[in-house]
Amino acid sequence: MYVCGPTVYDFPHIGNARPLVVFDVLFRLLQSLYGKNKVTYVRNITDIDDKIIESSKKNKKSIKELTETITKSFHKDCRYLNCLNPTFEPKATENIKEMISMISNLLKNNHAYENEKHVYFSVSSFKKYGKLSNKNSEQLVAGSRVEVSKYKKDPLDFVLWKPSDEKDPGWDSPWGRGRPG
Repeated sequence: MYVCGPTVYDFPHIGNARPLVVFDVLFRLLQSLYGKNKVTYVRNITDIDDKIIESSKKNKKSIKELTETITKSFHKDCRYLNCLNPTFEPKATENIKEMISMISNLLKNNHAYENEKHVYFSVSSFKKYGKLSNKNSEQLVAGSRVEVSKYKKDPLDFVLWKPSDEKDPGWDSPWGRGRPG
């Protein structure tokens, strides 16, 4: 079971508790049905993002200091809510090499495209996109979950990689210095 975890740019609030509790209940249910050692629960920590960079500058803290502080607070809240720990909790910054490899494969298979050092997932290239949420592309609203950008071919496409200047965090990639979108 893969669950999108927090983007650690600000202290958790009550809205962050709902998915924690919902997925904790699901994890416990799956464990009771299939056995504790048969269910793998992965919840990522997004520790690089536009909001994190902005918060770091606003609070005059390094990104590392900010994300570590917020992650500790998040874990404290998880314990307070009596949530089980996930099996794995990967941080985005610890998996950049793998992200670059996956993006390269998406480009190779024509499920992504590059424009001005940005790389976007092409929603129209994947005919089953939206099936999991039981929505077709006509039902999806551009800009409701991801920003609309002039670099996109389609407003529903979403960024996989974006360029970084020298003052912001970035990693070398086939598309230039940048970071995950």
